[in-house]
Amino acid sequence: MLLDAVRRGEPFDTAGSRALAGLADRDRRLAYEMAAGVLRQQRILDQILDSARADPRLRDVLRLGAYQLRFLDRVPAHAAVSTTVALAHERAGPRAAGYTNRLLRQISGAPAGMPRSSTHPPWLLRRWRAQFGPGDTERLVGWNDAAPPLTLQPARWTLAMLRDRVSAAGVASEPAPFGAGLRLLRRPRSPAPRSLPGYLEGGFIVQDSAAALVCRFAAILAGVTVYDACAAPGGKAVTLEVLGARVMAGDVRRDRLARLVDTVRRAGREIRVLAADVRAAPFAPGRLDAVLIDAPCSATGTMARHPDARWRLTPRALARLAERQRTLLDAGAELVSPGGVLVYATCSLEPEENVEQVHAFLDRHPVFVRAPVAGAVPSELVTPDGDLLTLPQRDGIDGAFAARLTRRA
Repeated sequence: MLLDAVRRGEPFDTAGSRALAGLADRDRRLAYEMAAGVLRQQRILDQILDSARADPRLRDVLRLGAYQLRFLDRVPAHAAVSTTVALAHERAGPRAAGYTNRLLRQISGAPAGMPRSSTHPPWLLRRWRAQFGPGDTERLVGWNDAAPPLTLQPARWTLAMLRDRVSAAGVASEPAPFGAGLRLLRRPRSPAPRSLPGYLEGGFIVQDSAAALVCRFAAILAGVTVYDACAAPGGKAVTLEVLGARVMAGDVRRDRLARLVDTVRRAGREIRVLAADVRAAPFAPGRLDAVLIDAPCSATGTMARHPDARWRLTPRALARLAERQRTLLDAGAELVSPGGVLVYATCSLEPEENVEQVHAFLDRHPVFVRAPVAGAVPSELVTPDGDLLTLPQRDGIDGAFAARLTRRA
């Protein structure tokens, strides 16, 4: 089961790609929606079920059944109960199946009112309220608890061609926020990307506007070679090349390289792919004109897409991530030539991974300075320091941060 893999520590998107690969599109979408929904609403579901008292083998089984009964209108109650009971029997035997049947039928017949409970860890909510205020935090939580929009970026096709072909297939779309891609409209829900025209031909990649804006903010001049040092699954590498850069893409995790290679091949881009750790990259120091460090992070800006991230993250894990980002940023800096560009990016909303990380880096490396390019992205997305910052609750796209730095000649 997809949730089993997530509980073992596998990222939700990776686990979903593997566990649901053999299903038809409709079944895949439903399974994805149910698993994501359980992760988003886990605390509420546990309060409904009092699941702390349940057999640990049954907790996610019961959550799936309760989620269907309380959150999914398109699954009949009798079907939700019967499939969940069958799964409980498979997991833990006939007594577990009887228990599951009784509990879900009680839930099915109970009033639909929800217990008041948060869908995010309390410590994270406290951070966000201090940073954004209660109103914006409520809007951010609402964004994270909804299904994220599907946004496409052109690869082999132009944006106009992509829009026309999607429209001809009967799929409604609109320009994505800030002109960064094509957003599909849910009527009632977005189609699977693989079913869209142009997927197999590499006409597009799936990429939120925030990630595309990071590439625009990088402002790598046409023809300049950039090393995307933490590149998997490859979306930013493709977009950088579409914008005119020459790209080398590397990643240290060999289990992610297959996705990187697949993205590059499907998009038809001439990108050199490396299995490399930026801390031991196969380049001489000070020889690269541009380096992108799209650092592993808390993913608090993309929790709508990664519903498991809210439960994985802890204050201690956040501190460890910030330390790792520091080492990656320092390693990337060593590769940049005089006059060259270093772009640091995350999909985090947390200051210690973003602006505080950059301030500390500049203190350690006074040879670098901030160097944003005027007009590269809309001015309302640029902070007073000159960095890119997108916020889901404000901008209607994923959260992202980027700082563009140059090394003094």
